[in-house]
Amino acid sequence: MKVSKNGTMNKIETTLCYIYGPKGVLMLHRTKKENDINKDKYIGVGGHIEQGESPEECILREVKEETGLSMKSFRLRGIITFVIDDLDEYTFLYTCDSFEGEIKTCEEGDLEWIEEEKIQDLPLWPGDKIFFRLLKERNDVFSLKLHYVHDELVDAALDGKTIEIVV
Repeated sequence: MKVSKNGTMNKIETTLCYIYGPKGVLMLHRTKKENDINKDKYIGVGGHIEQGESPEECILREVKEETGLSMKSFRLRGIITFVIDDLDEYTFLYTCDSFEGEIKTCEEGDLEWIEEEKIQDLPLWPGDKIFFRLLKERNDVFSLKLHYVHDELVDAALDGKTIEIVV
């Protein structure tokens, strides 16, 4: 268990979703927030799990808030442990293949449909490239640990076993 210098835990729980549609995968190009760790990167949509909220309730809420879409069919694909400096972030990774509604303007960046084969060419976090490969290769729920020092991915483990970092 990690404790910061002031004695508090540096653990957060979040959700992340990639929405698959006829035009590709809906990605959020983070361009609008100041002091954003994800500035100029492409990521999925999601956010922090609120008190009393399940991961499923969170991802339904976050997708609606950030995109305007209501998910009709989604599933848990992985649990990602991000270790970033003095922060541990536990992320529930979902994919969605059926939704309704119209995409709205997002306060955090620009929502863009990206062809699946072009995703690896986008400015992504190195670990995101790993879990995108896993989303294509596996149908089961996986556990991925990604250890970053600042912006550099220094260690990774899949289902409890160290893996080579190839991005």
